[in-house]
Formats: sequence, C-alpha cells, structure tokens
Amino acid sequence: MKKIINIMSVLALSTAVGLQSCTDYLDKEPDSDVSTEAPFQNFKNFQGFVEEIYNNIPHKIGNYWETAFNWGEDEYVNSKGGHLVTRPLDNGNFRAWFGEGGAWGGSYLYHDPGSESHTDQDRMHHHIYSQAFYNIRKANLGLANMDLLVDATQEQKDAIRGQLLFFRAWWHEELMIYLGGIPYIDTLLNGSEKIPRPTFQECAKKAAQDFGEAAKYLPDNWDNSQVGSSTYGKNGIRITKATALAYQGKMLLYAASPLAKNGAQLGGSQTYNYDTELAKEAAEALGQSIELIESGKTPYEWAEYNYASEKDLIDHKQSSSNSYDDIFYTIDANCKQPGGKEAMMRGTPFSQLNAADWGFACVWGPQENGLCFAEAILQPTANYVDYAYGMKNGLPLNDPDSKWDATHPFKDRDPRFYHDIVFDGIKYILADAAGTDVEKFIYAELYTGGAMRNEVSSSRTGFFEQKLVPHQANKIDKYTRSSRLACYVPYMRLSDVYLMYAEAGSAASGCTGSDYKASSCSLTAVDAINKIRQRVGVDPVSGKYLSGTDFMDCVRRERACELAFEGFRFNDLQRWLLLTEAPYNEKRAVSFTRVESPEWYTKNNPSEAEVKDYNLDDIILKRNYTAKHYWFPFMDSDVYLYSDFAQNPGW
Repeated sequence: MKKIINIMSVLALSTAVGLQSCTDYLDKEPDSDVSTEAPFQNFKNFQGFVEEIYNNIPHKIGNYWETAFNWGEDEYVNSKGGHLVTRPLDNGNFRAWFGEGGAWGGSYLYHDPGSESHTDQDRMHHHIYSQAFYNIRKANLGLANMDLLVDATQEQKDAIRGQLLFFRAWWHEELMIYLGGIPYIDTLLNGSEKIPRPTFQECAKKAAQDFGEAAKYLPDNWDNSQVGSSTYGKNGIRITKATALAYQGKMLLYAASPLAKNGAQLGGSQTYNYDTELAKEAAEALGQSIELIESGKTPYEWAEYNYASEKDLIDHKQSSSNSYDDIFYTIDANCKQPGGKEAMMRGTPFSQLNAADWGFACVWGPQENGLCFAEAILQPTANYVDYAYGMKNGLPLNDPDSKWDATHPFKDRDPRFYHDIVFDGIKYILADAAGTDVEKFIYAELYTGGAMRNEVSSSRTGFFEQKLVPHQANKIDKYTRSSRLACYVPYMRLSDVYLMYAEAGSAASGCTGSDYKASSCSLTAVDAINKIRQRVGVDPVSGKYLSGTDFMDCVRRERACELAFEGFRFNDLQRWLLLTEAPYNEKRAVSFTRVESPEWYTKNNPSEAEVKDYNLDDIILKRNYTAKHYWFPFMDSDVYLYSDFAQNPGW
C-alpha cells in the first residue's frame, strides 16, 4: 500500500462505489470524479452538486422488497421473516446490521456496497452506512470550494453553505445513533490521518454545532425566497432553518440523555439522569424551531386528524388535502410522495416510490389464501399496544382513574389506537368478499383461536399494524400491486420536534416537572404535549402527571404512541438505558375469549365488544441483552484499520 488510511477516507469512496480493495482505492485519485472547478462556479451547478446528496438519502421502507426498521419491543416478526434484521437483533446478534448471521435484507442501514450508487434513483441502491462516508466527504469538498462560487448572490451562497453543513452533520448523526461516537470529519482528509474515536457526547456536540451553523444560512421557506423561486412548488424536501434547528436540538438531547451521560449499564437506575445543561441547550434549539413553525414562516403545519366516525378512523377515510394519512402514504395520487406539510426531513421521491405495492405494503396482514402476499408479517406486540395507546381521557390503561375495563379492552381508547391498530372484530375487508376463499377474514378474528391467530401465517400477538399502510392493503380491496399506493416514512416530522422539546424541558428541570419553558419558545413542556393531543382529540395531561418523574414517563408514553412504528423506539429505549430492562425487553401476545357472537360484529361497533379472560401473560420472546447491546458493533474490517479506532465494548 502507498499509505495507511483510516476508516473514513477508505470508506468514503471504496465501500460506496463498490471497489474491492484498499489498493484499488489508493491507485485512484480520491476526487478525480468531482474535483474540477466547473461544479462550483455558479449556483445552478453547485446546487446540482448538492442534489446528489439529497438523492443518496435512503428510502427506509423501499430499500429492499420487505423492510423492517422497528427494533424495540414494539414489533414482532413471524418465523418467515428470518431474512429481516429484526429477528437476529431480537436474538442479540447485533452484527446482523451489516448482514452477518443470516439477515440478508430489510435494513436501511446497510446492504452489499457493491450494489450502491450515488447517482441512480434505484431505491435499493441507497443505505446509510454504505453512503454516509461518500456524502460526508462530498459535503466537505463543497465547503472547501465555496470560494469558487463567484456567479451567485449572497442568498444563493448561503443556501449552498447551509445545506452542506446540514448534510455533513446529518450523515454523522445517522451513524452515531447506532454506533456511538465516531471520528467527526469536518475537513478533507489526505489519507494519512489516524483519528481517535471521540465519545458520543463529543461527536454529538460537533454535529449540533454544524446543525446550528447551517440554520444561520438556510431559508425559512424555499418557496418564499429568491433562491427557491426557480423551483417554486417543488421545494418540499429541501432543508430549512427550522429543520436544522430541530436536528441541532435532537443531537443535544441525545448528548444529554442517560446513555450518553452515564455510559452503557444494566439496571435502569440512571434512566432519569440527564445532563441538565445540555438538555437546556437542546430545549433552546428545539424551541427556536417551534417558534419558527408557530409563526407560519415555514412550509410546515399540522396534518389534519378529522375523521367523521370511529369506523372512518379505522378505515383511514379522511377527506382533507392535508391529511394525517398523507404523512405516510398516498393513494391514487400518481405516486405523489407522502409527507404532506408535516414532514420536515425526507429524501427524494425515487422513481420506484410505488414499489411499496410489491413489498412493504404486503407485510401487515394474514397470508392465508394469498390475502396478503409477503413472507414476513410485521405485527405490534400486545404489551406495546397496551402501554402506548391509553384512553381518550389521556390516562394510561394502568391508571385506576382511566376507566379502562378488561372486559371491554378496546372501548374509549386513544383515537390513535383505532387508526394505527387492527384489533378483533373490525371489518378487515371492505370490498365484497362473499363466496371467495378469504370470506372468513372479512371481520378480523384476533381472539385466541380465531382465524387470524395462526402464529406463522397471521398474527401471533393478537393485533396487526395499519398506521403506515391501511388494512385495505389486501388482494380484495386491491390497495397493492395496482400502482395505487405510494409509501414513505419521514426521518423527522412536526410531532417529533414538539415531543423532543417536552423531553428536553423535563430533563432540563432535572425531571422534576412539566412547566419548563425555554427562553426561545412560548410553550412549556406540557404545552407541547397537549398540542399533539389536541390534534387527535385526546384530553390534556392530567394534573397527577405534572410533577416529578411522572411527567417524563408521560412524555415517553406520548412518544411511544404518536411516533409508533416510525423507527424511533429502539433509539429511545437505547438512550434512556431501558433497552435491557423489563418490560421493555419483552414481546408479548394477548389472550382473550369472545363473548359476542360472530353476527354481533356485523351490526355493532367492534370497540364496544365484551370479552373475557383478557391478559398479556404470553411472553413470545425475551431479549437477553447485556450492556454491550446499547451500541451496535463496527465491522471488524473497520476497527482493524488502525489502533486508535476502537471497537465498541463487548464486541
């Protein structure tokens, strides 16, 4: 070899473009494809250079035929889903994130680097690890050449700089939340550096600094700026000031969190022990983002949650041009990219956006007689459903004042329960299925022994999910394999910002209450939670949860409900030091017996049904994690590059 080079400079190009050896890489000028001056001399060319980074953002749900990204205690995968990363992760094999141990597909983090591309729009050619180092280097290359941008206004120069700073931080952030502290590359490397690994807090602070600096340069709304005028109406995915501030707050909150402050450990005794000073900084950044949003200066606004009835809620029947469902999917809209006005961070609408018809949309229901077509079935765990989805009065099920009744377990629940969860007795197939081979599935039989309780080919847990894809995604209602359905899960949306602000506020006060208000924001921590609840028609936080650590528990439940199945739960349990602790390391099924006759369900509201012997005693799976499982391991080939780059403890 001509040089000894570190993980970042090797992987910046070699893994991303599929070269097979370090020697091959070193025989090539690292920037030979992008080092000419032409891309940087005018705004149009330079923005085109930046657009490639947008193009490389992975499509979480479309990066493989069947995908999985909910790795907490929230989701269970049936035995046919062994090719998805969730199953080996459940078994403690965290090396599965890079394909070791049988998980050959289904993770947006990594796929065969030989198939990766930075320029095409194939949804399967873009993954976080395989793309991050290339894009970090690309951002640094752009920043190093800003002085060449002479044919541009100051606003255009600022927009370029802001985007590059944001993306340099964002690609680091996406790696850090799984791998811990990594060398923060904020300059072009020459190939001889050996950069020691910083702590997570050190790395997160650098990312937060970049996000904050990016916010100074980015517009509030591209459509209302000169810089975005030429692409007016098509600026939906472009990074704004509010998004950069929100990510600055996220990084500071993660740096303040119990894992980053106290280190990986068992017992859960430090779960409320945050770094209060970093939490205050997080609240300030998140508060700035919220104030911008509340002012109406940004393109973001709350999606509407105005269903006419509980049945319409269950069937996702909403007549609105800014609907809650549009955040996650669109139907009969010429494959319009989901996200609506609430998504703040998402990637490009790949040409195969409607490919959800052939994979992702098919993994949520029974496979019997081809009702749904996939191999894997992703289903919510019963313990997560009963933990996250409380009552319409805003109280958790285990609160003695909640009025929850085990003989009517689905009555008067949080409206998000009816939207997100397929439960026993709902009309599952809406089109005429009489006389077909799936007639017995018209009404969901999810009671113990029911037609939809086969542990291999339907629901092991007693529920199905339908938040991201409605229950009509079946061969009779034909929401799949018809080019009608386009799906996308954003990396950040409004609710997440308000929830992080509430958590940061609680943490900043030492987890002693709910009335913390950042100087940058007009809302208190509890105001932010109530804003989310008001949108969906849930009562405000009860006075009994406004003091002590009770409010932090309330914030965490609200995150579990509002952001359910969007890929955040694993990272939340991880940073709260709860990943190893019961009941968060358990996946359970519900058992109960119907009291009502089958005919009753054809004439009545299924949430009113009476049942008996409702319990969650059946532990399907218990994850025997140790302290090492708080971070994913690096590939051995990474840590062998030089001695200062250490593997994560225990791996």
